[in-house]
Amino acid sequence: MGEPTGSLRKECLNFTGITAMAIALISPTMTAALIVPLMYSNAGNASWMAYLFGTVMLLFVALNLNQFARRSSAAGSMYGYTVMGLGTTAGNISGWCLIWAYLFIGTAGMTGFTIFASTLLDMAGIHVGALPLFAVCAGSIWYLGYKDIRLSSNLMLLLEGVSVALILLLCAIVLFGQKSPVDMNQIGLHGASFSGISLGVVTAIFSLVGFECATAFGEEAIEPLRTIPRAVIVSLLLTGAFFILVSYTEVLGFTGYKTSLDKIDAPLNVLSDMMKVGWLKAPISFGAMVSFYSLALSCMNSGARIMYPMGKLGVFHSSVGSSHLTNGTPHVAVTLMATLILLSSVLLTKVFKLEVLDAFNDAGTFGAFGFLGAYFLISIAALAYLSKRNELSAGALGVALASVVLLLVPAVGSVYPVPSWPVNIFPYIFLGYLALGLGWFMVLRSNRDFINGITDRIHAEHGSAPISLALHKKPAAVDAPKKATA
Repeated sequence: MGEPTGSLRKECLNFTGITAMAIALISPTMTAALIVPLMYSNAGNASWMAYLFGTVMLLFVALNLNQFARRSSAAGSMYGYTVMGLGTTAGNISGWCLIWAYLFIGTAGMTGFTIFASTLLDMAGIHVGALPLFAVCAGSIWYLGYKDIRLSSNLMLLLEGVSVALILLLCAIVLFGQKSPVDMNQIGLHGASFSGISLGVVTAIFSLVGFECATAFGEEAIEPLRTIPRAVIVSLLLTGAFFILVSYTEVLGFTGYKTSLDKIDAPLNVLSDMMKVGWLKAPISFGAMVSFYSLALSCMNSGARIMYPMGKLGVFHSSVGSSHLTNGTPHVAVTLMATLILLSSVLLTKVFKLEVLDAFNDAGTFGAFGFLGAYFLISIAALAYLSKRNELSAGALGVALASVVLLLVPAVGSVYPVPSWPVNIFPYIFLGYLALGLGWFMVLRSNRDFINGITDRIHAEHGSAPISLALHKKPAAVDAPKKATA
């Protein structure tokens, strides 16, 4: 299929830039603007507890991920990490999980952008259909991802910062505009049930996923072994705390309101009217629009950096593993990812005839399954990886086991109690997709040299030969160069 060409731009992203990418993919505004009502429909007064549980659960995943990130880095690292721990088959499944996840969370970003862009245009008396707005979003994020990753990170940091600041201002007005900011119904989890909280944790996964994307930029990060692990933890803790605050505030704000929170499509706008600060509606809607845009942009960039190493290694066509000779971006993978996000948005709304808001909800649920699969694999891979290096400690074992056990809560909650149609078939559609990816990999796997090439190259890029292979090779093979050439 030919050899990939070019390389990504080295050392162009600092800690702030990488953290901005991760926070943009988590998209705090998305949760505040559209997901808290969905959370409330499942968990009720325990919504804040579901977010707390979800944050703690994913913190264990992050600690397992950082077992790798502290020791090595490369483009699309989470895919490579799973190969290093569990081998090529599990690594391939992880790669397919992450592509699915970034595709559908990116679709949620594009549909969310369209919802709020339409709202703002309607305020100005301009009515535009969904298709033109999809096209504007797809074309512009493609250009930014094609041109320069630094443009993407700086823009996302600015846009998400402004949006979060406006939401925090509204939260302060709600909390201190009440007779008391203390809601005993929420603190006492009044009316909450285990099954409701379990479903709420599934929703929390939708909100919180994305912190792991920091590892995808290992080839472009400055001091990656230090900045990437910090970005993983900081992005998760900051957004987790934000979600706990926002969900508590929105539930408090709608106490006694004529319409329950789970029936509200735009809770921030309604709260602005209730608090007599209607002037906040337009800037908050604008902030939400640009935040969803940042989400689509971050998913496109992150998904491209999972496709990129898979193209370099021959899982996809070699062109997918090529980078732009001038811009130093994975331009083919970026183009492919932007196109898939656009097609997914069009397919859900025009072929399956979903309303844009329903497409947003369904795409987010789909994406959460991909992240869940990848998180399971990285938690198990951390155990295998440390064991191969003779570095497995009781603490690391406890963290990995806790991660797997906690991840079972949303995994089981996604199928039992059985959700309503069509969400009840989503897990099986995802499993069918994985079966196709695994089938393709089994075809490739028949070539033993291909499998050995993947293993050798990933370990070379991450600066360490495979433990199992090192026993049968000359010492020089252990000291493989940290960055393999294309």
